[in-house]
Amino acid sequence: MIEFAAGVLVMGYLIAGLFFLRFWARTGDRFFVMFACAFWLLALTQTLLALAGMEREEQTWFYLIRLAAFVLIIVAIIAKNMGVRR
Repeated sequence: MIEFAAGVLVMGYLIAGLFFLRFWARTGDRFFVMFACAFWLLALTQTLLALAGMEREEQTWFYLIRLAAFVLIIVAIIAKNMGVRR
């Protein structure tokens, strides 16, 4: 059951990343690319956890990938609010 839930999460992360990529194609705003990459990093983390059979990510190096995804989201939000352009 854990593998099924992990698969659902991975699918959700990948679809969210595709939505943000589509928004980037429409607007050209790098904010959406950064969000897409962050969600794909979250999908990668969940995939690696499921394949490795680990239930607690905070005890592995996979946590660093998830941390990078959240840092990317924070950087995207700050850059958007500061008015940083391409």
